[in-house]
Amino acid sequence: MENSYETMEQLEVLQKSLKADCGNCAALCCVGLSFMASADFAFDKAAGMPCPNLQSDFRCGIHEDLRRSGFKGCTVFDCYGSGQKVVQVTFQGKDWRSDADTAKEMFAVFPIMTQLHEMMWYLADAMKQEAAPLLQKELADLLSKTEQLTSLEPEKLKILDVPAHRAQVNELLVKVSEAVRSDAIKRHKGRKSKALNRRNADLMGADLKGADLKGVDFRGAYFIAANLRQTDMRTTDVIGADFRDADISGADLSTSLYLTQVQVNAAIGDCLTKLPSSIARPAYWAKKPRIF
Repeated sequence: MENSYETMEQLEVLQKSLKADCGNCAALCCVGLSFMASADFAFDKAAGMPCPNLQSDFRCGIHEDLRRSGFKGCTVFDCYGSGQKVVQVTFQGKDWRSDADTAKEMFAVFPIMTQLHEMMWYLADAMKQEAAPLLQKELADLLSKTEQLTSLEPEKLKILDVPAHRAQVNELLVKVSEAVRSDAIKRHKGRKSKALNRRNADLMGADLKGADLKGVDFRGAYFIAANLRQTDMRTTDVIGADFRDADISGADLSTSLYLTQVQVNAAIGDCLTKLPSSIARPAYWAKKPRIF
């Protein structure tokens, strides 16, 4: 397969396109998805029902006050650019108000497209890792294949075996992670390999302030409300890790593997938190260094 992403710059551009562009989306997340009253949402909303805060121009009526209004979950969510892809490409500019059948199709395709775009994000991130040169062609081919799947017609997307494709992607991502972290382990001799495997670790509320976590495998770990201030998380694998309300003020995540905007949006940070260039600093983060 032809690889359209051969340089770091091209991969950065790709990842920027894999972010929500609400101006070109018909507010699919505000209609097609459901949520329940909780610390993240002020009330229940069923899938397929427009949020009461949604205006006729597809804009949120309380966008500037989402967090103060009890909708922190909305500020955390990111569709990886799937919303605009579904509206502008898959359905050629139509929106869910066209007719009931179109709405049903769009709401069914949206979560599938979101998963494909998320996989593209991870594959692009993996391709940027210089420690895994032998895997570049395989990554490029799988990225190209995944991108081709996003161009399928709605009926084909709905029957796509997403779990099988995700398993294929995950297998390759693990290989890249092992290559990158192996290099980190060699640079930091003396650390036991067991301590570097913290997959699915329950670290909710843990106090890890200032810890050297370089090269640790934190896949699927629970960092909910953990103190990660001033930690060194370079070359850590954080795919699927839960950062809700984790304090990463002053932490270095500049080369963390598979870090996403969703994870960063869910965390608490400040102006000293170091992030990859592909990740935007949330507007609601502290503009000044937080007091430790």
